[in-house]
This record gives sequence, structure tokens and C-alpha cells, in this order.
Amino acid sequence: MSYSIDVNLLLYASDTTSRFHERARRFLEDCAGGKDLLFLAWSTISAYLRIATHLAIFSRPLAPPQACKNIGALLDLPHCRVLSEQPGFWQLYLDVTGDLAIRGNLVPDAHLATILLQHGVKTLYTNDADFLRFPFLEVRNPLV
Repeated sequence: MSYSIDVNLLLYASDTTSRFHERARRFLEDCAGGKDLLFLAWSTISAYLRIATHLAIFSRPLAPPQACKNIGALLDLPHCRVLSEQPGFWQLYLDVTGDLAIRGNLVPDAHLATILLQHGVKTLYTNDADFLRFPFLEVRNPLV
């Protein structure tokens, strides 16, 4: 099996003030110790670095070197792969979003969903119910 992780789980695992911190941290530890392929999109990585270090967004922002170290620990896993847009992405994005009213905060969700579809990754772990709009994804919430 292969899967991807949404940025919210990475943020909860880093934010010790979050009510989801312990569950997200344990989930990521399980991912790190697993053997299934873990796919991270560059968009997820950059969102983590942006939010985890942002003074106005993250309740206790991380120093940039710490945020990079956290991502590096995931990228160093032998079963972790990084995904990015491939040729044909734009048309696929238009196909994915064609019948949906995608705007605002849904744009990065649609972007991630399209990257996952383009690479054949069907399972996404997230605490964001907005991903249920994309019927080709198997959305799982490890925090419930």
C-alpha cells in the first residue's frame, strides 16, 4: 500500500499546544517505522515550512532549521518519496476541479488531490474533511 499525508498532520505533530499533538506525533512515528511507501508532495512540504515557522499562524513557531530538520527526517526515510507536478498536470487539475467550486483555501487541497491522482496515490491521511470532495481519494483521519 502507498499513502500520502496532508500538512495538517505534520503541523499537529509539531505543535505541542495542539489538542491533536500526541495522536499526530504517534501517527507520524508509526509512518516512520512502517514499510508502506509514503508520498509527500512538495506543496505539502512548503506549506509545512511556511506555517510551522510563521509567527502569526503557528502558536509556537519553529525556528526554520528545526522545521527543515523535521522534514528532512521524513525525506530520509527509505520508504519516503517526493511528488511534484508532471506534464499534463494543468489539464488534470481542470478536470478534477471542473464541477467543484474551488476557491480560497480549497485551491491547495485541489492541487494536492490532483498531484496524488496524477501519481496513482489513492490514500490520504488528513484531518481535513474538504478532501472528501475528491471521490478518487480514500480519505482517512488518524486522529479520530
